[in-house]
Amino acid sequence: MLAMRSDFQLLDGKLVARKLRDAFASRIDRLRELGIVPGLAVILVGDDPASRVYVRNKERAFQKLGLVSDVYHLDSNASQERILELIEELNENQKYHGILVQLPLPSHLNEFEIIERISPDKDADGIHPCNIGLMATGQDCPLPCTPHGILKILEHYELEVEGRHVVIVGRSNIVGKPLALLLMQKRSPGNATVTICHSKTKNLKEITLSADILVVAIGRPEYIDESYVKNGAVVIDVGTNRVEDSSVQSGYRLVGDVKFPSVKEKVRAITPVPGGVGPMTITMLIYNTIYLAEKTAALPK
Repeated sequence: MLAMRSDFQLLDGKLVARKLRDAFASRIDRLRELGIVPGLAVILVGDDPASRVYVRNKERAFQKLGLVSDVYHLDSNASQERILELIEELNENQKYHGILVQLPLPSHLNEFEIIERISPDKDADGIHPCNIGLMATGQDCPLPCTPHGILKILEHYELEVEGRHVVIVGRSNIVGKPLALLLMQKRSPGNATVTICHSKTKNLKEITLSADILVVAIGRPEYIDESYVKNGAVVIDVGTNRVEDSSVQSGYRLVGDVKFPSVKEKVRAITPVPGGVGPMTITMLIYNTIYLAEKTAALPK
């Protein structure tokens, strides 16, 4: 057990995910009364170990709630045309309310063309260009899972976002960019002043030291240490990295992009790795699948 200061909060993503999944029950029951079981189709191309683990964990989470989750596993040399044909078939299949293409894809495939072929009404990941446009303008749509999960953590712990300076280190299409769009909107949690930093940012430390809320999503193990973080900040660590560790049976341990042991002594709240943002991503995928099923059935929100 970690020794915690009385003014310190460990932002437990497992706890938030569990509470959200418990709350899904009534929505799932309402759909079942109409003969609808929310269903997700996952396209997995190749044998990337991290992707396989994520897909397996997702299947278990869906099955535990009695939802449909089917995986279409294609060889790593599958053609662009084969994947596009499969997506068209899944778009027409009423068994599935959501479709997810597991990323990253092998280098010979055009990721953007593949994502665009998914019907926006079945975009379980919330990353179709049409839905990104709706999100950017504050309209109703499925939201990208990891950014949405971060919002839910902030909301659960009642961490003030309005008027705060949020610095996001990382500009990916699945975390950094959409999270910035969400946090600057006139919503709760939102109304923040947002700065995005990346690999070409000059004076990175100077900028992160001004952050009331620091979000790190760069995929570099323990890159952000206590010297990058101001006293009393809130830190959201999105990274999940394997580092070698001969002292454990697996030969590795999971760490974030933030150096947790030293940073936690300086901040008032932080997400751990594992157990922080990670559990929220699958939970919000379930959320989106239920949302899309409700939308198909024209149920009120």
